[in-house]
Amino acid sequence: MMRDLIGYGARPPKVEWPGGAQLAVSIVINYEEGAEATSPESFVHENTADLSSPVPDGVRDLNIESTFEYGSRVGVWRLLDILDRESVRATFYLCGLAAERNPAVARAIVERGHEPCGHQYRFVGYHTLSIEEQRRDIEACVRSIAETTGQRPVGFNTKWGPTAETRGLVADAGGFLYDSMAFNDDTPYYARIGPQGRPWLVVPYTLELNDARYWRGSLASVGDLEFAVREAFDRLYEEGSDCSRMMTVGFHARISGTPSRAGVLERFLRYAKARNVWIARRDEIAQWWLAHSPAEAAGPLELAGDEA
Repeated sequence: MMRDLIGYGARPPKVEWPGGAQLAVSIVINYEEGAEATSPESFVHENTADLSSPVPDGVRDLNIESTFEYGSRVGVWRLLDILDRESVRATFYLCGLAAERNPAVARAIVERGHEPCGHQYRFVGYHTLSIEEQRRDIEACVRSIAETTGQRPVGFNTKWGPTAETRGLVADAGGFLYDSMAFNDDTPYYARIGPQGRPWLVVPYTLELNDARYWRGSLASVGDLEFAVREAFDRLYEEGSDCSRMMTVGFHARISGTPSRAGVLERFLRYAKARNVWIARRDEIAQWWLAHSPAEAAGPLELAGDEA
């Protein structure tokens, strides 16, 4: 992977969204429960701003495990019901092992019209894995999601981001349309991969508009995230009159699936739907971009910087 410090620069493209929408909005629900590092198979503890683990390495922290379990037992169903009531279809970043351990959730994601996006098989950082281990995990993720949901994932996202090799491994796996392993733009773009520099579609994700910030301690209250989401929406909506902008908001079943936080999703959807927007799954955004802004029509893919 090469660093691109230039991107679209002062001239982001204007590609008309479906129905003349002024902004594309992507809702992402992360479903990782049961695939996380804190599990009977691994005693690594995930400290959060909500709950810090005093348990020593080598001993299971049942409090942390039960916090994740809330997401699979209750939180994911609450978020699914909100999406149903608002008639919104989202993308679920779905870990293969999490789908296997709660097949009812895996089936519900597809049955209710949402996209199952590959989110690894185990929820572990790829930086700890060899290239061959990454390849096997990607293959296991695809196989698992296809079996549990009946639908093969066409997008991919990783925990803590990719290694320098991950994007190429995803592209070489076949069957993928895009990845979301970057935070570096508000518009889909083509990256170069491999020695030939072939174009590859990236649908950028977000860390700013992401409820994981609760757990990292940078959001003090529900109101903090709600304010940030509305501010971002208003700004991107205004810019969308001149260029193609997309907005992503990331939620987690165990975080925003709680009673005190679920309202942020519900209120934001009602706020966004009152404007001229296209709320879409990420595979729909990818397909639209590939069809209406193909790489061969996008001009030279100029890259700057050194190898990451």
